[in-house]
Amino acid sequence: MNDLNVIDANRCYMEAEKKAMQYYSSLQAQIDEQLYIQTLTEDIQSWKKNHVHSGVLSLIKRKQDPRNKLNYKQYINWLEHKGKLRNYLERSVSYIFLRDLGRTLNSIDTQQRIQTIVNNLIKQMKNPNERNDEFVEMFSYKGMYRKAQEEKVEATMIWLFDKLHLVTKNLPEEMDALNARRKLIKIIAGVMMHVNEEMNDSYNEQERAKKFEEAIRLGYSYGLTYPFIDDLLDSNVLDSDEKVRYSNLIRETLITGEVPDFGVWHGKNGALMEYIHDELSEAFLYLKNYQKEQSKFYEQSFVFFHSQEVDRSKDLSYSQYTNEELFIPVILKSSSSRLIARTMVNVDEDEGFEERTFYYGIYNQLADDFADMFQDEKDGVVTPYTYFLKYHRTRKDLMNPFEMYWTVIFNLIHNVYHSDEKTREIIFDRAINGLKRFKEKHGNETFKKIMNLFSLRNGKFQKLIEQMVNKADDVDFYDKLLRDQMLASFKKEKEEHEEFSQTIKEVQQKINDHLKIDSDSDIIVKESVIDAANYSLDSGGKRLRPIMTWFMGVKVYGLNESNLFPLLKSLEYMHTASLIFDDLPSQDNASTRRGHPTVHQMYNVATAELAGLFLTQKAFEEQASMEHFDSKSVLKLIKYAAKMTAEMCQGQAMDLASKGKSLSLEELNTISLYKTGLGFEASLVMPAILAQANEEEITSLKKFSKHAGIAFQIKDDLLDVEGDSTLLGKRIGIDVLNNNSTFVSILGIEGAKKEMWNHYCIAIESVEKIPRNISFLKHFLNYIVHRNK
Repeated sequence: MNDLNVIDANRCYMEAEKKAMQYYSSLQAQIDEQLYIQTLTEDIQSWKKNHVHSGVLSLIKRKQDPRNKLNYKQYINWLEHKGKLRNYLERSVSYIFLRDLGRTLNSIDTQQRIQTIVNNLIKQMKNPNERNDEFVEMFSYKGMYRKAQEEKVEATMIWLFDKLHLVTKNLPEEMDALNARRKLIKIIAGVMMHVNEEMNDSYNEQERAKKFEEAIRLGYSYGLTYPFIDDLLDSNVLDSDEKVRYSNLIRETLITGEVPDFGVWHGKNGALMEYIHDELSEAFLYLKNYQKEQSKFYEQSFVFFHSQEVDRSKDLSYSQYTNEELFIPVILKSSSSRLIARTMVNVDEDEGFEERTFYYGIYNQLADDFADMFQDEKDGVVTPYTYFLKYHRTRKDLMNPFEMYWTVIFNLIHNVYHSDEKTREIIFDRAINGLKRFKEKHGNETFKKIMNLFSLRNGKFQKLIEQMVNKADDVDFYDKLLRDQMLASFKKEKEEHEEFSQTIKEVQQKINDHLKIDSDSDIIVKESVIDAANYSLDSGGKRLRPIMTWFMGVKVYGLNESNLFPLLKSLEYMHTASLIFDDLPSQDNASTRRGHPTVHQMYNVATAELAGLFLTQKAFEEQASMEHFDSKSVLKLIKYAAKMTAEMCQGQAMDLASKGKSLSLEELNTISLYKTGLGFEASLVMPAILAQANEEEITSLKKFSKHAGIAFQIKDDLLDVEGDSTLLGKRIGIDVLNNNSTFVSILGIEGAKKEMWNHYCIAIESVEKIPRNISFLKHFLNYIVHRNK
């Protein structure tokens, strides 16, 4: 062993491989002897009493099962109505204790803890104040931040938001960003659960917060290996030489305990790999420094990585792999991945934890491989299932992985968990549920073909299993429901975001095409007011306000786009006028705006003032031209616009009066409302007025605008400290230079970020009860907090 190495890689892998070989041999012997069949048959006969109802009652129950037709909340309500909710949650939580925590279910302490968790879940689910999709949204930014506030870990959650945003942004299109995000959140939640289970009432608020902060960072650091190592190496993003180099970097890190120099990465993936190397280096150092027993952590990590590499190197076209070569890496990677998670959090292990976890892993892996076999086959991935699919006719010596699966189940129930009745119940529930989900996904005919192909030696037992799949109920699990809902939610969110982004580009272009003001005068002036106005309009801009109005008017209220364009133009004219005034020497005295000289620099102060006044009046002219809408509504809109203009002037006066003064947080919030929030409000309320929306809805939109505006201003203040001047189109640090009070100067960077995310949540909550599809407002808020300019 090299003195520089922290582990003897060959030794630790050989020891693990030897143990896996012994496990495999014992399973093979049980398969050969078929002694498990009789015992499992008796187990299922006993188990099915609570899951299979005979005759007409069974048929009625299956016809009444609505799980495929109901959304999350409806299904939970149906379970409650049928008296099934408690059992549903009990088996779900029990399964987590078995799989993730390595507990035994015959422990009184474990059962008490499970009941406490179930009671808390039921209490939350029955809370009338909870929104219909509250549990689904627990993995949204709002849901996660609100939970972080409860546990006093807001700063760490904001850190995680930034990390998740960058991971999603940097993942190549060939990789599944949605699943990567789901896996990361799932692993973080799992580590937090590990930590939570180790804490008791003796932990005070600060100690509890510290533990959860560590858990979030640990979960992210460990979870990052899945998209950035496993998924990346499984994909075709890297070529063969790049994969070899990358694997060698990871191997050296695990063996030496030090991250090697990255060097130069040639080719199209250079920027991607530099980002990944930086992120993984940071993650590895955090994990390394947290470990009490570093060598144990490195050994488990190496076994996991190397067994994955052994599996990854297999070629489905090669027909001579032995059963041992197919199953040993599966045993190793499935057990070591869970042992790492437990080792990583530095908690005391229950007696027998390591043995239980080692034997349990393959049960989950075989179930997952069964569920994914068609996709794996399509991708050319070698698993026991894909290999059996391809060679079962020509290789009579091949071990049937479905037979192995049921042998593992027998071994777990009777040899690992010593015939514990609760454990038997949960393992059978999970096994039958997995088969039912496969059947629902692929259809009855495909399921029959697969069952025939993977048929067990004992036909009677095979038939019994298939009967359970067809007849058994009450075997579904909460984690699967959440998984499905998370993926559906993330997919919907992605589709909405793509539509939102594309629509913004299209609407932005339409608005730009209509903004130019034609001269209606025969008098030609070199530095005309109209030229100055057009110069300001042409200097770029995000067009946020008219875009918001377009979304609200066209998408939410169904107003005619062409009829709405005068309003869109008027909003941008008003906003541009306010910027011209802001930049004047008498106010902010700015020399550049959007990377261009300001109007008074390009022309002169008098022309700039006149251009601003001209644009304001032009805005009212456009609003008055909306002849296709109800005249009373248009009049109400113009009156509202005039009031907003006056109030925004007051806000600018307040802002100017505050220069160089020390302000309170309340005063900053008020200025932000007037400077930004009212502009957002006008953009949303004006189309609502034209659509004759009720006052309750308009009040909700006003509240949203207020908090979105404050969040926007906080982000501006943060960008003035942390932003990139090239992207911003202006210098950073201006507020500090001018001694202006900002959210950052009052609260600090961390405090300002907390305040921004709190206003984000309030804004989301303010419009959640509006009975319309206002998803674009959520994406608008996401843009506000994640923008870099």
